[in-house]
Amino acid sequence: MSVDERLEGLGLTLPPLYSPPGTRMTYRPARRAGNLVYLAGQGPAAGKDVPFKGKVGGALTVEDGYEAARLAGLALLANLKREIGDLEKVVAWLRVAGYVNSAPGFTQQSAVLNGFSDLLVLLFGEERGLHARIAVGVTELPFDMPIEVEAVVEVTPDAPTRRPTIPPTMPGAGSAGAAR
Repeated sequence: MSVDERLEGLGLTLPPLYSPPGTRMTYRPARRAGNLVYLAGQGPAAGKDVPFKGKVGGALTVEDGYEAARLAGLALLANLKREIGDLEKVVAWLRVAGYVNSAPGFTQQSAVLNGFSDLLVLLFGEERGLHARIAVGVTELPFDMPIEVEAVVEVTPDAPTRRPTIPPTMPGAGSAGAAR
């Protein structure tokens, strides 16, 4: 069963590219170098909505953070698919870094990032989905996101590089947001 079929079977969809209002995307959400794709940090987005905001261990529970990490995972998958065209071209998820917007004294960052890791293993299996990772508690994240996740993924040599452009009409993108 393909990753796309697994997503569909779980009732999950990949969100469109998201840029918070008032921001310019002067970076690329994904950048390929040889067989590696570096995925820029991504927070939880569901379409044009950010369903979770705040600190985990404060306004948000561990369960909220777990779900936010899962949504960030879907956004990273969407960025990866835009870059390489087909998620079956993934050889392995190599490294993941998760930054959790943590209330003072909160120490369950790893449990929060499991929302992302569990999604990858569910979709790609252990061989391709298990990865090295770090989960870090931070005092603040942009736009009050509860989590931001970045990753490095190995892809097959024949995976195309699409280099999508970011339309200048995208909310918050502006003319400097076009990928080069």
